[in-house]
Amino acid sequence: MACVLEIKNLQAWYGESHVLHGVDICVHEGEVVTLLGRNGAGRTTTLRAIMGMTDARSGSIAIRGTETTGLPGHRVAHLGVGYCPEERGIFASLTCEENLLLPPVLRGTTPSMSLDEIYDIFPNLAERRHSPGTRLSGGEQQMLAVARLLRTGADLLLLDEISEGLAPVVVKSLARTIGILRAKGFTIVMVEQNFQFAAPLADRFYVMEHGRVVESFGASQLPALAYRLTELLGV
Repeated sequence: MACVLEIKNLQAWYGESHVLHGVDICVHEGEVVTLLGRNGAGRTTTLRAIMGMTDARSGSIAIRGTETTGLPGHRVAHLGVGYCPEERGIFASLTCEENLLLPPVLRGTTPSMSLDEIYDIFPNLAERRHSPGTRLSGGEQQMLAVARLLRTGADLLLLDEISEGLAPVVVKSLARTIGILRAKGFTIVMVEQNFQFAAPLADRFYVMEHGRVVESFGASQLPALAYRLTELLGV
């Protein structure tokens, strides 16, 4: 099966700091893949490097066969890639619905979702459609950040720590959302510290340490690797 996202020997720098040291990752169409690792392992930098948001990068990043290592971030986005950063980036002065109306439509293979489709997946946002961004809870802001990606038509979603700091009921709702998007054929790469959230959702896992992938395995291998994961992640 061909890779939707294929990364080979990815090196990345912030200034003179060499952060990624030869990352290799392959993500297939419709998969949910999770990058695991301790803080500082290079997981977020990997997502940022895919989007062209590091100071420098080398190696190969191919999205559906198109080499993107030399492309700026906006060109990468127009290949149908959506990035949800940890800080969410909600426009506080706009209402929930205005935030959803703002994103441009990209070229991805999936049509952009209508507001009705968004509200069907995120009923909380339908109830809060006229509320300013500043009045949304942390969980609602996270839902809005993911929903904005779907409005662009992006079909390869890069999600950075979307469950962090949220109440269990909200995390459960986000897990349901990931399941819906997977069923619709979206390809998702998640960075997650919350292993309990990621474990039942992902098809495959990559474990990163010191800017390298040190382990990769499928969901079916989780029980056999429990001890090794405890050692690597401290979970």
